[in-house]
Amino acid sequence: MDTSVRTVGVRRILTRSSGYLVGVTSHSLQPYRGCSYGRSLCGVGCYVQHHGLVTRGRPWGSFLEARTNAAHSYRESAAAERRWARRARGDFSIFLSSATDPFVPQERKLGITRALLEAMRDDPPDALVVQTHVAEVARERDVLCALAARCALRVHISIESDRDRLPGLPPPAATVERRLVALAELRESGIAAVATVAPLLPIADPAAFFERIAACADAVVIDHFIGGDGSAGSRTIRTPLPAAMEAVLPGSTRLQYRDEMVAAARRAMPGRVGVGHDGFAGRYS
Repeated sequence: MDTSVRTVGVRRILTRSSGYLVGVTSHSLQPYRGCSYGRSLCGVGCYVQHHGLVTRGRPWGSFLEARTNAAHSYRESAAAERRWARRARGDFSIFLSSATDPFVPQERKLGITRALLEAMRDDPPDALVVQTHVAEVARERDVLCALAARCALRVHISIESDRDRLPGLPPPAATVERRLVALAELRESGIAAVATVAPLLPIADPAAFFERIAACADAVVIDHFIGGDGSAGSRTIRTPLPAAMEAVLPGSTRLQYRDEMVAAARRAMPGRVGVGHDGFAGRYS
């Protein structure tokens, strides 16, 4: 099944954060509605598939709406949202993105995320978190370097495990190796690079995995679906992900497994490990 793509306008691109993102950033920003990676491994347990206002009954991964005026909308609203955020939240900070991937395959042609990054370069927020599941973010090193000089920038790349496949589930949107290389390229460019092991999947060799992350990233964030899907895990339990996890590693669907992996990460990366919400907010120990 192909992904249906259409272009749309959006009235307001900046959304004041709520729920999980409160305390992480003041705003979220989605350059697309839907996600072309919805039928990849990251899409299997993605919480957005349960958001009826987004999917409108459509299968997750089957549609993508490209918000072609996103950069223009940012330029129009940034000043007012900055004033609100500094008054109400302390700073004007943006999470890009929480309900889509900013580097879907169509981005190479459409350039919507690129235009947004350029708009932020010209009128920067106080802080920006770029969150993606793919290595393509490293293509934008030039504008990201310019942004890093003007605001507190972190680029998060999700690397949920050292495994590229779980039985019965689709492959990831990008291999583990490609994502690790992208982290290293960003870090070498002077951009704060963070591996997000979220949602945490069964790891074959935790010591080697976290040593590899330590060598190419500034920090790591670990989040289990029980804490991270916004429903104490009830949304994810309805997907094929937990059964696949248990088939590979019994007990990996429990929070105790997260705690074991946090301990392994701290042995490899002392002072550079964030857990759940605190990790996404840039708080490490």
